[in-house]
Amino acid sequence: MHTGPALGHSYNPGFCHQPATILAVQSPSTAAALALIAEDMQEVDKVIATRLQSSVPLVGQVARYIISAGGKRLRPALLLLVSGALGYQGAQRFKLAAVVEFIHTATLLHDDVVDESTLRRGRATANENFGNPASVLVGDFLYSRAFQMMVDTGNMRVMQVLADATNVIAEGEVQQLMNTHDASLDEAGYLEVIRSKTAKLFEASARLAALLAGSHADIEQACADYGQALGTAFQVIDDVLDYDGDAGEMGKNLGDDLREGKVTLPLIIAMQRGNPEQQQLLRRVIETGSTDELPNVVAIIRETGALDATRQAAATQAQLAIDAARKLPANSYAEGLLQLAAQLLERRT
Repeated sequence: MHTGPALGHSYNPGFCHQPATILAVQSPSTAAALALIAEDMQEVDKVIATRLQSSVPLVGQVARYIISAGGKRLRPALLLLVSGALGYQGAQRFKLAAVVEFIHTATLLHDDVVDESTLRRGRATANENFGNPASVLVGDFLYSRAFQMMVDTGNMRVMQVLADATNVIAEGEVQQLMNTHDASLDEAGYLEVIRSKTAKLFEASARLAALLAGSHADIEQACADYGQALGTAFQVIDDVLDYDGDAGEMGKNLGDDLREGKVTLPLIIAMQRGNPEQQQLLRRVIETGSTDELPNVVAIIRETGALDATRQAAATQAQLAIDAARKLPANSYAEGLLQLAAQLLERRT
């Protein structure tokens, strides 16, 4: 395995500062980790169903549509697994797991409107089915419902973590919008966006479990570090799959990132490593958002080794997550956290 800088010629110590030794950890199916919390997730589903109720029928209709689409539910699962690892069995974990799922779902509704997406998880997006106004407003409902629920906990630290996370996510969304069609975006700018837009809610989910468990500050930080690294690795792999996935399995259109003007790590590395002719083509498609030359873009990404380098970057982040998880008490839930990080690199959907 290559252990040098994984991000092309412009080495970024904030992203890849050590060799990735992820293969040292056994990585059985993620299902084994999620089986530990299957009953807990049923309780979370009950909370979600109850708190989606509204006197306005369209609110519940749109919210249930996107939540029922499935998905990996990684954020609530993360909160439940960390709670288990730290020995917390209180009912508040179900409520907060629902809260993070509501916040995540709200971001999906808003994202799909901003990106003009038509397909998510293998079916039409909410905005495609119900229109942009309904999607935006129901996203607002989910945000406000989440804040009602977090206030119910009566825990100021919980409210602070979730309020800060939501604000950072919003900033990340705006920064990503500002970065669209910018062929000069580098790794540092890319990392700033995904740590804000994606990894922050992973981080908050893990930190919330530590707060519920009344953990010492160093354990709380280890949980937060795990969440941030896992969320970063998850997004990096997601960006790989936009150029190397199966559209049928992923339930989204390949090349969507390119069409939306999102400059992700595979493109950044390919721009750095490509010859002048390849760089010119990439710059043109980034600035126009045209997918007409998607096969040529994919060919350049492969020829320059950008996909392998991006997977290597994800491996480094997954290893950071594993290192953080090893600071938690040794039990089946902590082992599940290790499995989640290790299995992430085999993700294809």
